[in-house]
Amino acid sequence: MASVKDFSVEEKLVNLLRLQKIDSKLDEIQVLKGELPMEVSDLEDEILGLSARQTRIEEEINGIGEFIEGKKNAIKESEALIAKYEKQSENVKNNREFEAINKEVEMQQLEVKLCEKHIRDANEELAEKIKQLENAKKMVAVKEGVLNHKKGELEKIIADTVKEETELNGFSADARAHIDERLIYSYDRIRTSYRNGLAVVAVERDACGGCFNSIPPQRQSEIRLHKKIIVCENCGRILVDADLNDSVDVK
Repeated sequence: MASVKDFSVEEKLVNLLRLQKIDSKLDEIQVLKGELPMEVSDLEDEILGLSARQTRIEEEINGIGEFIEGKKNAIKESEALIAKYEKQSENVKNNREFEAINKEVEMQQLEVKLCEKHIRDANEELAEKIKQLENAKKMVAVKEGVLNHKKGELEKIIADTVKEETELNGFSADARAHIDERLIYSYDRIRTSYRNGLAVVAVERDACGGCFNSIPPQRQSEIRLHKKIIVCENCGRILVDADLNDSVDVK
């Protein structure tokens, strides 16, 4: 096989045109998929974020539960101390000891009240966190439902087009192997510059098939000779004549 450099300009144009038609068919498949791949990816990211939020809320609920349990244990300890001090008060020998014991009882009673307040506040916060958790779970369920629907649509399209897409990717790689790097670089640069992905276009009705800018007769004659790569002076796309364009087909 001749090396890429040995191909004539006409052969290079044919290979470029073939590559363009292959890539255009691949573009059609991507259009068929539409925004689904991006939507699926966005939904997956959103669900990850919501799941992480749900986990954080669950951890906060567990933390509040542990806090309440700690305060309940503190109340039990204070009540035990109160019972102990009250028993001691039965055997006091003087007012000084009695007052000291009463002071300890009062301190533990205050500790009980403070713990009870902390528990009430924590229960209010717990109720709010439980509501947040329920909402987070509902949001995850809703998003997962949408995601499954979108995935189903995308998987059906992929199943319908996977064989054709695989073949076209193979054809694209083969076509690229027959074009020198400089032309491939130019081709890819032009393709990415336009939403329709057209880098190689035919002259149609005396105009560029990409931007519809008028092509002078002399320029059209040069294009038909296939002696050099000619680009549209307005949009920079590579130009080919209609006959060459019609002769190249990708089945």
